[in-house]
Amino acid sequence: MNKYELAVVVSAKIEDEERAQVIDKCKALVERFGGTITEVDEWGKKRLAYEVQKMKEGFYYFIRFDAEPTVPAEIESRVRIMDNVIRYLVVRQDEA
Repeated sequence: MNKYELAVVVSAKIEDEERAQVIDKCKALVERFGGTITEVDEWGKKRLAYEVQKMKEGFYYFIRFDAEPTVPAEIESRVRIMDNVIRYLVVRQDEA
């Protein structure tokens, strides 16, 4: 099992309930493919480095999880088509 981090930027134009549902779906994806969530870090609303889909701000979330090496590709393929997700990235965390 490797340690991974899923960074998700969610649209700032949606309500709090919808935003919570998007993050719950991301967490459910991790668990569905056999991952174990260790931490969910919410950074809140931040200004984007550049305009994306005519939006200048987004809500940042970081979901840390342990999973097999095949899981990140599965998660990315599902998050890619989710509504209200502006950007996403799964990275492997090095053992330090």
